Amino acid sequence: MAHLLHIDSSIQGERSVSRKLTARAAAAWLEAHPARMVPPEEHTPAQAASWELTKELVDEVLAADTILLGLPVYNFGPPSSVKSWVDHLVAPGLSVDPATMTGMLGGRDLLVLASRGGGYAPGTPREGWDHAEPWLPHALSLTGLEPRFITAELTLAETNPRMAELKPLAAESLAAAEREIDAQWMPVAA
Repeated sequence: MAHLLHIDSSIQGERSVSRKLTARAAAAWLEAHPARMVPPEEHTPAQAASWELTKELVDEVLAADTILLGLPVYNFGPPSSVKSWVDHLVAPGLSVDPATMTGMLGGRDLLVLASRGGGYAPGTPREGWDHAEPWLPHALSLTGLEPRFITAELTLAETNPRMAELKPLAAESLAAAEREIDAQWMPVAA
């Protein structure tokens, strides 16, 4: 399948000539190489394979009552496999009603079990550097899925000597996440 990498670097915004030229070139390229969301009868073999994977992944979600998603933070964002999964789940006609743009996958419990090697909580030096957890609800919003998060932080403290003093905090964070997981489906006392 053809792939376009479009990079703009001008700081001129709307006044940028290079941005206007790249936008024009990208539009022409996309016209010649339509995306996988073209009607199925017009799919290339690669687009057909991609659409089949999309249908398979959406069907897996539709069959589930509860979805558990592991979400480690890699280089301050989600793993590419999670990004790809989400990209396949956003599919007009399968997970998004094209007429109303409302999600068709709602009503399922999506529990995201997140882990972060560092600490990104409010007040930490890297507050706001986690771009995985804040991204996911937005990325899935068109589908109707609403993730809930349980997160363990400082997971690299055991293996990174520079984080050795954070081992107790890492252990507390992991224990809190484990307790929260254990409490998820406990029977309610009558």
